[in-house]
Amino acid sequence: MTDKLMSTYKRLPVTFVRGQGAWLWDDDGKQYLDALSGIAVCSLGHANARVAQAICDQSRRLLHTSNIYGIANQEQLGEALCRVTAMDKAFFGNSGAEANEAAIKLARLYGHNKGIANPAIVVAEGSFHGRTLATLSATGNAKIQAGFEPLVSGFIRVPYNDIAAIERLTGNADIVAVLVEPIQGEGGINIPDDDYLDRIRTLCDQHDWLMMLDEIQTGMCRTGKWFAYQHSHSAPDVMSIAKALGNGMPIGACLARGQAAEALQPGSHGSTFCGNPLACAAALAVIGEMEGHDLANNATIKGERLVQGLKDALADCDLVSDIRGRGLMVGVELKRPCGELVQQALEQGLLINVTADKVIRLLPPLIITADETDRIVATLATLVKRKAD
Repeated sequence: MTDKLMSTYKRLPVTFVRGQGAWLWDDDGKQYLDALSGIAVCSLGHANARVAQAICDQSRRLLHTSNIYGIANQEQLGEALCRVTAMDKAFFGNSGAEANEAAIKLARLYGHNKGIANPAIVVAEGSFHGRTLATLSATGNAKIQAGFEPLVSGFIRVPYNDIAAIERLTGNADIVAVLVEPIQGEGGINIPDDDYLDRIRTLCDQHDWLMMLDEIQTGMCRTGKWFAYQHSHSAPDVMSIAKALGNGMPIGACLARGQAAEALQPGSHGSTFCGNPLACAAALAVIGEMEGHDLANNATIKGERLVQGLKDALADCDLVSDIRGRGLMVGVELKRPCGELVQQALEQGLLINVTADKVIRLLPPLIITADETDRIVATLATLVKRKAD
């Protein structure tokens, strides 16, 4: 590998050159089953024909103008996303971090409009919201914040899945919003209590706070619903999405409803490339594919098969602490760090990830078959049992 790239990634010793469905091939022709989907990005699998055609067709017509003009694809995508999210308006960016930046700015503006000089946002320990300075500051991970101080102020951190901790803050007049992930992805596939979001919604309604959800990893049918908040009875005021929205084409969106949807006005936020015709064409194709093939339902069915298969295969393995998931967002927590399993799985032709030191994270494409699901189970169970010996 070249030494002309900044050392921001600890790369695995493999270079992929081609993909199809749930499979990738490296430059030596070796085949791999992708149980990570580019970290929940390629939910339609690799080389999806409809997305590829949309990108190809749009690239021949128009790539970029500017947001000082109308963009038909952006308008159509805004309509489609508001339909599936139950939001009122959308702002498009180029990534999940940009979507969260927009949400943070929106919340601060909302607070200033109410006369709050120093708006504060409640965030959770173990969260991950991005790597820009504001989203890094919102993130609940001291390891990735180290060396980038001073961090952005205006965030109050509480334990995840702890409503009492939020309730203790209700006397703070500077709070304007609560920002959490419906399920923590980078934090270790942490699934909160069933009423967690509903109780946050109640507190936000009582204190005129915005309920803001980071659905960047959980969104777009990943958990068996279009968005993870739909497993609850409560809708957010603001939500951020990205990752699977473009199936590999960089795009993110901040969506809002009610008063929150009116906070950003001309001149208050923007981006050169956001919502360009090419990215929006890809995202429209993604939504069409997800609706046309009922991939939310497939995520539920294959997710249950994956979790149950792993529980059966690892039932007698004392190294396993927990196996949990919702849809095709699955974590296998071990009792000790297991980062070496990523390389071992790679050698066996399986792509996985380890997060929070000891949680094997599985995010297979939503188009995965039963046979491919069983192959993940068999390969991973063998590796975990070998580590336990």
